[in-house]
Amino acid sequence: MKNAPLRIAQVAPLWTPIPPFNYGGIELLMKLLVDDLVDRGHAVTLFASADCQTRGQLHSVCEKNLTDLTSAGDAYCYEYYTNSLFAEVLQNARHFDLIHFHLSTAWLPMASACPTQTLFTLHTNLTCDDLWAFKRWPEIPVNGISKNQIAPAQTQLARQFPVVHNGCDFDAYSPNLQLETAQPRLAFLGRMSPQKNPLGAIQIAKAAGLPIDLAGQPQNASEQRYFAEQIQPLVDGSSVRWIGPVDHAAKNLLLRNSAALIFPIQWDEPFGLVMIEAMACGTPVVALRRGSVPEVVDPGLTGFHAPTLEELPPLVERALQLDRATVRTHAESRFAYRRMVDSYVDLYRTLLSPSPTAPTLPVHAPRPPFLQ
Repeated sequence: MKNAPLRIAQVAPLWTPIPPFNYGGIELLMKLLVDDLVDRGHAVTLFASADCQTRGQLHSVCEKNLTDLTSAGDAYCYEYYTNSLFAEVLQNARHFDLIHFHLSTAWLPMASACPTQTLFTLHTNLTCDDLWAFKRWPEIPVNGISKNQIAPAQTQLARQFPVVHNGCDFDAYSPNLQLETAQPRLAFLGRMSPQKNPLGAIQIAKAAGLPIDLAGQPQNASEQRYFAEQIQPLVDGSSVRWIGPVDHAAKNLLLRNSAALIFPIQWDEPFGLVMIEAMACGTPVVALRRGSVPEVVDPGLTGFHAPTLEELPPLVERALQLDRATVRTHAESRFAYRRMVDSYVDLYRTLLSPSPTAPTLPVHAPRPPFLQ
């Protein structure tokens, strides 16, 4: 039946608990997706670590997330745990109508052995390895989270991929719609890495004549060196403050009390969830025009973007003039998480009810007899 409840498996990465304590965009989205699917009457099983919280049924693979396990010296190699995760999904596949993977597409070829309809969501930027896997296994459905992210695959493989934009729980953020302060401050929230570019955020704030608060932390040795050499010397506790990692409450407080979020990325961001989290607080976004930014920021409504960093400081003053209530309401009309869930449910039903006239996807590599 068209609207019958579905039996859905959601397969999570194992690095971070659901919901995440601090950093963890995929895990935050999975929490919203699973819980809302359950609220809609679907039977959902979450394959993840045992320290996750969900309204669905939890099928735990390891007792803790792998970040904690590896930090404690109780785990070393990620592949052991993810291979076990995939094996347990396959063992239970007959109990589901559809299995939705949020893993790296390095595991996409293994889905060819699954008797149940699958879907892989690509949460990261495309690599040549992803393209190779998509080409060799074209029958495995994949969706992107932005048009920019998935465009190279569509061009190089001459194949259409669905796109489901990420969503945000706007009710979980308390907007500040009448920001009144004698000295407005800007905000940066993200990893302390050259790709996220907190240094550029500091430079933009200085050029705009405003102080800035930085939230986030380095996540590996390279980022720690970058932070120590490029960022820490500029932190003076006044014009530049570093808050460190933030949980949801601290993130909400930072964003709602900021005049604008600075998003000066130096890579092609596949989505950038922090942009809509800022908008949920009524805070406009000033961003470099790369990756998904033009799909997320609507100039003159929720912020501004430009192709060079040098063009961003003048846009800060324009962003401060935007109506913060409009920032929130417009963003909510596009990125409320229930719209994301609507799109995934539509995609699930499309995959489960293929058109009888749909062409068979080409197979670009010979299959051994047992796969034919």
